[in-house]
Amino acid sequence: MKTWCIPPQADADFAFHMEDVLATYQLPYDPAIPVICMDEASKQLIGEVATPLPTRPGQPKCVDYQYERLGVCSEFIFCEPLAGWRHVKVTDRRTKKDWAQCIRELVDVHYPHAPKIRLVLDNLNTHTGASLYEAFPPEEARRILERLEFHYTPKHASWLNMAEIEIGIMNRQCLDEWH
Repeated sequence: MKTWCIPPQADADFAFHMEDVLATYQLPYDPAIPVICMDEASKQLIGEVATPLPTRPGQPKCVDYQYERLGVCSEFIFCEPLAGWRHVKVTDRRTKKDWAQCIRELVDVHYPHAPKIRLVLDNLNTHTGASLYEAFPPEEARRILERLEFHYTPKHASWLNMAEIEIGIMNRQCLDEWH
């Protein structure tokens, strides 16, 4: 079990970002201006070397401990906690362009009528407006950015992002079969 706390190196920048995220979470629910949490994680892809034994009622699954590595993928997760909505997109990579594509999908597919989306995310170097400019023509990047309001978690406190919690639950309940 992990215990979360404010790190000792917390400073004014930490307090600013922490209070900004917490204030964003306290806003009343407004479907026109949703609060969306976003995070991403890498996931190792593995395959079985031996075929598992058939299962029987009341017996545990029998699998061999050996596995083969099949590469890595990235999970981009978006969730709107107050609406109970979540979306996971799996990509081959975790580049600025992959992030930009996911953000455009969020704006154009999932929230096409929202004039503004409040986006809670960590401060990974790919999570910036510049990534949109690298992926799209300037007018397209600007169009997307005008619909977004960024709220960054403090450095060393991405646990304030509810999407990180969603990733942990998804991995434990659905994807960490080997642990």
